[in-house]
Amino acid sequence: MKLFECQSCGQLVYFENTRCERCGMALGYLPDPGTLTALEPLDDATWRALVPAPGPLRYCANAAHAACNWLVPADGPDTFCPACRHNHTVPDLAVPENLARWQKLEVAKRRLIYTLIALRLPRATRAEDPEHGLAFDFLADVETETHAKRVMTGHASGLITINIAEADDAERERIRTEMGEPFRTLLGHFRHEIGHWYWDMLVADQPVIDEFRAIFGDERADYGEALAANYRDGPPAGWQENFVSTYAASHPWEDFAETWAHYLHIVDALETAAAFGLRIRPVAGDDLSLATRIDFDPHHAATIERLIEAWLPLAFAVNSLNRSLGQPDLYPFVLSPQVIAKLGFVHGLVHPEARMPAAMPAPMPGPVPDPAPEPPPAT
Repeated sequence: MKLFECQSCGQLVYFENTRCERCGMALGYLPDPGTLTALEPLDDATWRALVPAPGPLRYCANAAHAACNWLVPADGPDTFCPACRHNHTVPDLAVPENLARWQKLEVAKRRLIYTLIALRLPRATRAEDPEHGLAFDFLADVETETHAKRVMTGHASGLITINIAEADDAERERIRTEMGEPFRTLLGHFRHEIGHWYWDMLVADQPVIDEFRAIFGDERADYGEALAANYRDGPPAGWQENFVSTYAASHPWEDFAETWAHYLHIVDALETAAAFGLRIRPVAGDDLSLATRIDFDPHHAATIERLIEAWLPLAFAVNSLNRSLGQPDLYPFVLSPQVIAKLGFVHGLVHPEARMPAAMPAPMPGPVPDPAPEPPPAT
């Protein structure tokens, strides 16, 4: 994520802000050109941006629920922004806890869409592609005196379902602990599930399918049986050499979705580091691979090597910072050469001109432990 500022007073502001805490100016996000702008009111519903913009603006309709801060042209036909046009179902907002959870989900979803736009990836809506367009169902479990209907987070033909209970921090931590997962976030769910959609869009029935099978395995293996075996037996011995997580080891589809999610993690974190002008140069040791300057746009990196060479030192640094605060590693994963090759495949899908990766770098250096094997989350 890049950094944003209030054009009225120069205060740094967050992507999610709707008001500058220093000068009180209203703020809104313009997905094109991708900037947060201070706003001057024109009337009760329309605004003028303090950055170049095509005429008067209004907030996305979901701003009425404090669930979106994106802007649309006031004289245009759309009441929803490019992120919210993907919503298919939202929970019953008359229930206060549903509203609070949905608002958190919308924050994560907008960060996802921000990255997809920056990577120039296809994002067809259901209106544009009724059969395969990208859409989101945000649903709550239903419990009555006679039965309980549980919502499973997952993907089917472009429709991504998220159980809004995941937005409850305590509930998400409980599930993470029960499953022995080192890492479970709302944004991670979005990035994983959309990986399944991009597999359908960019890999299935495409010329790259043979390359995919050579790297990830044959996705024609029975999916249900593979998941059942993963739940029953756990990951194979030595899974860390080939997979970024134990869940990735369950089936090639899940391997791809996990790898896709980690690619987005890396790109977004590197953009944030670049925005802060971070430079990693340890004052101890002589391992030059732990030094880097993050002075490039990771959305347009020419090769996967460029990303990984910057990411490994940054990951080691932020993990060290977390340990100094008594917290677990911020990025508790080891990137083996085989996992990096899989990330290279994803990079090639995002940047077709980079289809042929060069030699892979070494695994992440430093005392970062392998994550403990965990049962898979619902998909």
